[in-house]
Amino acid sequence: MKRFWKSAEAVTEREGWGVRLDERPLRTPGKAPLLVPSEALARAIAAEWESAGENVDPRAMPLTGLANAAIDRVAPDRLAFAAGLAKYAEADLACYRAETPQTLAERQAESWDLLLGWARRRYDIDFAVTTGIVHVDQPPATVDRLAYAIAALDAFRLAGLSPLITVGGSLIAALAVLENAMTAAQAWDAVSVDDRWSLEKWGADAEAAAALENRRADFFAAASFLKLLDV
Repeated sequence: MKRFWKSAEAVTEREGWGVRLDERPLRTPGKAPLLVPSEALARAIAAEWESAGENVDPRAMPLTGLANAAIDRVAPDRLAFAAGLAKYAEADLACYRAETPQTLAERQAESWDLLLGWARRRYDIDFAVTTGIVHVDQPPATVDRLAYAIAALDAFRLAGLSPLITVGGSLIAALAVLENAMTAAQAWDAVSVDDRWSLEKWGADAEAAAALENRRADFFAAASFLKLLDV
């Protein structure tokens, strides 16, 4: 898409905060008005459009993309979307540990024990932890309580939570970011332990390093989106 507007600004609307490109209300790909719950998020989205170049790159507008997803994809069937995210409770990254090498196992334990410890206290649940990649069933109460917590979230928080879960592979880390129990940087360090260890061990492959950086950018953008909802 070519840039067709001169300026972008956040504006107050009857049902929330919107963004206008010149005097035209910004709409989602599904043609719905792009209305968000907070002024801070609307201003940040407007800033993405304001700083766009002549040729618009959607990847440079992650907040806009997440707002679009909340409105077009999540809101029409919020509970179904939440149920999809809740399935990650059945196989959280932090529950699957390496047996060897010892250095990696120690790094995983240092990061992931903190995550699981927080979730145990926060939700009064427990986890089955194993070594290897063979699936281990989690206690039904754990799966049910985490699913209940996710189902209680609104469409915008679900949209922001989704990349944290899918990029990081850990529902627990995503919830810790959502609830301000952990910063985005701390959570990223936890979910990227394996990748960073591999880069250290085998050397920085350019393609792998670039893929990890793209994942990191998506993770931090989602965390920023969630934070802006509460500002």
